[in-house]
Order: sequence, then C-alpha cells, then structure tokens
Amino acid sequence: MTPTPTVGTSAGVFLHSGPEPLYREHRAVLDALGGSPTRLGEDVGRAAAYDVALRDVFRTAVTGYVHALAVARAEGIPAREFAPFARGVGAILPPLFQEWAEDVDGGSYSGEGNPLTSAVSTTGHVVHAAEAHGIDASVMRAAEALALRAVERGHGADGFTRVTQVMGRA
Repeated sequence: MTPTPTVGTSAGVFLHSGPEPLYREHRAVLDALGGSPTRLGEDVGRAAAYDVALRDVFRTAVTGYVHALAVARAEGIPAREFAPFARGVGAILPPLFQEWAEDVDGGSYSGEGNPLTSAVSTTGHVVHAAEAHGIDASVMRAAEALALRAVERGHGADGFTRVTQVMGRA
C-alpha cells in the first residue's frame, strides 16, 4: 500500500508473501521498485491481509479527519487553523499503535488513564456537536456503539483495545 510518489524511492514500503524460491527469482524486479521490500512468509495471502488491514487504518483515519474538519468548519474554525492541532493529535497515535498491539496480543486491554467509559462519553460529545450542525455522525456513532457494547459487557474500566473483542472475530 505504498503511496504512488514513493515508488522508485527509498521511502517505498513493499510487502511480499509466497514461496521463497519465487521471491528470490523475482527479487531484482521487486528491488527496482525501490524502498524496503519485506517478505512476510510462505502464505501467499499474507501480504494481501496486511494490505487490507493497513488500508483500514488509513481510511478510518482520514475519514475521522475529514469529519473533524466538517465539525471545525461548522464551529467557525478554518481548516488551516485547525490542521496544526490535528497534527498534534495525530502525533499521539504512533506510540499507541505499538502499545495497543501489545495490549491486544497480550489480552491486557489496559484502561489506566483512559477507560472505555471515557471513550463513550467523549464520543457522545462529538456525535452531539456534529448532529447539532447537521453533520453526518454515522462514523462516530459506529465508534460510540462499539465502545458502548464493550461497556455493556462489563468492560467499562478496560481500554479502547477491548473493542477488538466485541467486533466479532479478533
């Protein structure tokens, strides 16, 4: 899922999977794409699975951002004025990716400092503000519903990563 401008540069990230002999045979062609090729193993579908999950991260993130831009605009905040603050929020995410991955893999779902009950409350505020301005809040309502479902199952003190368990197969 490397962005088009990174193809042929050192910034490109290319994920591959499948038989090792086939990977070796075509390595020169793959190297011509630039960047850092990563082989993920023998399973031919593994790279595609990463691709889908990475697109999920990207699409939900940009959807959240454009929703925030719509709310900000409705509140009289120009997008250019809002962007530096959004970047600040975005900077919080990279460390959370690793921390939350460890929570999910370890099954700890730590809610210390930010329990699901807080997520339900703050997301509700966003939904209310958006709908008060006539902005579609379906994306935020979906996030609120997932957190609320986890709270209703007795996990209100857990962290947001507990939502992975209420989404279905995890």
